[in-house]
Amino acid sequence: MGPARGFTPDQVARYARHLILPEVGGAGQRKLLSSSVLLLGAGGLGSPAAMYLTAAGVGKVGIVDFDTVDASNLQRQLLHGINDIGRPKVESAARTLRNLNPDVEVVPIREHLNSDTAMEMFAPYDIIVDGTDNFPTRYLANDAAHFLGKPLVHGSIFRFEGRLALFDSSKGTGCYRCLFPEPPPPGSVQSCAEAGVFGVLPGIIGSMMAFETIKYLLDIGRPMIGRYLLFEGEDMTFRELKLRQNKACPLCGENPTVRSLIDYEAWCGVPAMEPSEAAAS
Repeated sequence: MGPARGFTPDQVARYARHLILPEVGGAGQRKLLSSSVLLLGAGGLGSPAAMYLTAAGVGKVGIVDFDTVDASNLQRQLLHGINDIGRPKVESAARTLRNLNPDVEVVPIREHLNSDTAMEMFAPYDIIVDGTDNFPTRYLANDAAHFLGKPLVHGSIFRFEGRLALFDSSKGTGCYRCLFPEPPPPGSVQSCAEAGVFGVLPGIIGSMMAFETIKYLLDIGRPMIGRYLLFEGEDMTFRELKLRQNKACPLCGENPTVRSLIDYEAWCGVPAMEPSEAAAS
């Protein structure tokens, strides 16, 4: 079957640069169009991730967010514009993404993400992309993805720094809890709203999150599984740490003690912000 066979003329034009890539081609593009990704947050990290996943032709993109657009978001959250201030972020995100690629089913989910809703939200999707920066939601996303056997792309930002990982604990390669078994004491880590964030930074890390997601879906190259990438923007340097499964991990270790979702706000000692507030608030 030729690389363009089975595509409409509009799709051949839209995905032309993918179709001529041997690593993607027609088979890869068809696989993308049949894949699904759930994004946690339509904020700083979620904006570039959502736009590149949609442009690439991922068939179904769900976006979880309960927040509304604020003027302070516009410095970095490219899904939204000045006319969207006060509107639900999932609405402006869905409009932007549908205009970008009508092939993609965009599913706006304006619901609270918590222990009661996470499993049902995550279940229909192939991979979860987490751009939150509050600890209750990070641990919740990690645990729910583990229990469902789904890969989790993790990104985080702070001032000029970014972090990236791809956790797939079902393969015995570790999870977020292997790196951070316990949350930090309440109040010991500033949020982006308190410390600030360089506007371009979420574009860099969010794009890399989309890159890793597409690589994983297409089984291209070497995924970030088992690795933890640290980016320092002021010096424009990257550093990589090797991530191994922690045999004592309470979730994916040899003798797990976490066997179901818990009250993450109580455990972390802080309230969870909504995904968009966390994604570079």
